[in-house]
Amino acid sequence: MKKRLKTISVGRPGTRNPERTQERILQAAFKEFAAKGFAGARVDCIARRAAINKRMLYHYFGDKEALFREVLRRKIEQRQAWGVATPDDPRESLPYWFDLACKDKDWIRLLEWEALQFGEGRLIDEERRLEAATQAVQRILRRQAKGRLSADLDSRNMLLAMLALTWFPVAFPQLTRLFTGLNVSDSRFIRSHETFLRHMATAFSNGDGFKASKSVSENCQKVESAGEERASSPPAPKALGVQEERERISQTRSKVNGRTKNVCS
Repeated sequence: MKKRLKTISVGRPGTRNPERTQERILQAAFKEFAAKGFAGARVDCIARRAAINKRMLYHYFGDKEALFREVLRRKIEQRQAWGVATPDDPRESLPYWFDLACKDKDWIRLLEWEALQFGEGRLIDEERRLEAATQAVQRILRRQAKGRLSADLDSRNMLLAMLALTWFPVAFPQLTRLFTGLNVSDSRFIRSHETFLRHMATAFSNGDGFKASKSVSENCQKVESAGEERASSPPAPKALGVQEERERISQTRSKVNGRTKNVCS
């Protein structure tokens, strides 16, 4: 009996904590993909980085593409959480995104490798990633409805522009150094670029578009308040009240991205 208990308690190396082993594999894979891209990454190198047997990697993730897909999904979930935490004011959100880019250079390198290797072709796990991209655009639309961003600008182009302003120096550190004489990691450049981003934020929030989006936001709040009042009181007996309400709701609709959209939703 004692021998049997001892045999059961020993187990094989690497199988005592599957969660920890998978975490090591994913971290090692992220580093390898960021350094060499999907095509250049080697499963042998990932296994060595994770200090595990290559067969164990295949056991948990199947193949290199499945591993890459899981790395992407974890990273996208993390960045979605950061996106939700983005300040509404672009004077704060742009420096916030730049700070995240400086702290997450491997993610930007991985995307650069992907651009080189896949170009305009179909991406790995594209359906899931399209959902994440759609959610990012919707966050911009909500900020436009709140009056934080100009409603005159296409939300998709605005998102691309904001990413370009905040990610470009990290994605192309050699150009940053050539143009500014400073490395992207230099605290002087970081402070200077954050100041620049706060000034650039006016391009996204000031002018007639800002006033228009603010007006839309106020109309949304009025409709929501009217809905709460109706919920706590009996319905209006006159049909004219219904028509008036429809007209009020229609006033909250705004032209966004070239199509009519109810920005209250």
